[in-house]
Amino acid sequence: MLRPSKKMLFAIEAVLDIAYHAGGEPVQSREITRRQGIPRRYLEQTLQQLVRSGILVGVRGPRGGYRLARERRRISIGEIVRVVRAMETAEDPIQDEAPASELGKQVIRPLWAELQEEIMSRLDAISIDELCMRSYKEGIPSEATNKLDFII
Repeated sequence: MLRPSKKMLFAIEAVLDIAYHAGGEPVQSREITRRQGIPRRYLEQTLQQLVRSGILVGVRGPRGGYRLARERRRISIGEIVRVVRAMETAEDPIQDEAPASELGKQVIRPLWAELQEEIMSRLDAISIDELCMRSYKEGIPSEATNKLDFII
């Protein structure tokens, strides 16, 4: 877990993209692919799992796409990581019951489990809103401003 998978990074990027570029309209997966360069084969499967997990909402129709299921300040990076970890089929070597030495079982594996818990705790404390603010401070332009319509 200390090394994030491509799928995990793509999932975080996709949720951040939706939060940062939505502007009140659903974001289509092809827009995310265009902006982030995420392969569609990863993206669609991941977006659907994020919908099933209550992080995103799928909107049907010709102008459909994806939007956040709740406020961006209420979605943590830890939540997204857990969804992707559940999707990935690779076995966790820490949880693996394969034979190990006493040092491995009683010292190394517990240490690694503690480190993972600390990382997850830190990821739980970081919201999508925080990442949106970082993106704004870095000067990354948001396409949301192009989508706002002030016709009365």
